[in-house]
This record gives sequence, structure tokens and C-alpha cells, in this order.
Amino acid sequence: MSKITPIDEEYLFEGDVIISQTNIKSTITYANRAFCTISAYSKEELIGQQHNIVRHPDMPKDVFAKMWETISDGQVWNGLVKNLRKDGKFYWVDIEILPIKDDNDEITGFIAAHKEASRKNINETAKIYQKMLQTQE
Repeated sequence: MSKITPIDEEYLFEGDVIISQTNIKSTITYANRAFCTISAYSKEELIGQQHNIVRHPDMPKDVFAKMWETISDGQVWNGLVKNLRKDGKFYWVDIEILPIKDDNDEITGFIAAHKEASRKNINETAKIYQKMLQTQE
């Protein structure tokens, strides 16, 4: 897929919960209808893609490094993430990612529930992320 150019326009959603599932390499194996609607991608466009297909360039790499460290250790990760839609608009989600384990307690993938983030949390987090981006690289 071609690279999406971000535009400074927020896509707001209410009430819907995005559910996505990936394998251990972050390849999307399941996307619910809300994920498709909110991201503006079809299910066919999402399945088989890396989950970072919706990563907004305003997201600091350190946030994802910490996320991967946490979920790879078998722990649950929570955080706010700014995502990029197919049309270039952005949307914020409050996300919880849980490791999926097999009978031998080995991680086989991850499931994530993304819900609407509060405006207060978005405003606070955006400032923190902006500072992180300025010190990154």
C-alpha cells in the first residue's frame, strides 16, 4: 500500500469499540467492523497488513518500544495512541493490548480493544508525545 499523507483533521467517533487481533509479528488477523469504519480501510485491506498501517507519524517510537516490551513479557499494556486513517485524518484511541497464549503459556498473538479517548487525556498526552518527538533521534 502507498504511504498515507497526514492531514490536520481529526476524525471523531463515539461509542464504538475497535477490536483487532494480530499474530506475534503484528500482522493483522482480525479486524471488527468498527476498526474498518473508523480507520477507513476495508477488512480486506487490513487483514494481512502490519498493525502499524494506522500508525500516525506524530507517535513517538519510544511509546511503541515500551508497548512491545510490555506485551512481549506477557503483560497487558494500556495507553493513548494517535492513529492515521486511510484518508489522512487522525483519530485518538485509548487502547488495551493483551497477549494471547497457547496451552504451553507461549504468546501466539495479541488482541487489542481500542475505545474513544477522553479529550482531557488526549490534550495531556499530545503534549507529552510532542516533547518526546522533539528529543527523539
